[in-house]
Amino acid sequence: MLLRRLTVGAAVAVLSAVAAPAQADAVSDATYPPGRITVDVVGVNGSGCPQGTADVAAASDNTAFTVTYSNYLAQAGADTGGTEFRKNCQLALRIHVPQGFTYAIARADYRGFAHLQRGAYGQERANYYFQGSAQTGRTTHQFNGPYTDNWQASDQTEYADLVWAPCGEERNLNVNTELRVYAGTSNPQALSFMSMDSTDGSVSTVYHFAWKECAAV
Repeated sequence: MLLRRLTVGAAVAVLSAVAAPAQADAVSDATYPPGRITVDVVGVNGSGCPQGTADVAAASDNTAFTVTYSNYLAQAGADTGGTEFRKNCQLALRIHVPQGFTYAIARADYRGFAHLQRGAYGQERANYYFQGSAQTGRTTHQFNGPYTDNWQASDQTEYADLVWAPCGEERNLNVNTELRVYAGTSNPQALSFMSMDSTDGSVSTVYHFAWKECAAV
């Protein structure tokens, strides 16, 4: 099992501790937790993120964390064959937050580069959920060829529909992503590909936090 901890700091006023989530209207959008957030990568699995090719870091202002991949590429055509048309990555993250706070994922921004022949198309799919909870619906974003450019896709959840981490408990946040490329009607000898990777760390997937206080008991 892989275990890697990344620590960040941020200073705000210390707020109250413990138990169950407070009502949404008890907290403003500007509420951020004080102190340190840590992200432990406790599990990595999938053809899109071989060992050592996915890095996680938390933002210094406690607003988000990023995942940077260095070998996440799906491709079709040009005799690639096999399972190269589909790549996926499943991350299990343990996010430690200051006492008295809970978090949800409010928005996720996915980025990469695609080269798709005319008639080909690529898809980015994703979902995330807490250990022991029902999986969220998998969203799909499609890009149609001809297309040669950076791509970006975002999934945003309305505040009323956010799924909050249970207060006072530590549960893994499971983050699942997938890339697919289909040759479609394109020339089967022409290569199409879609990546969500970055060799220099400049392209990252960003998961934005929503925060609120836990209710005092």
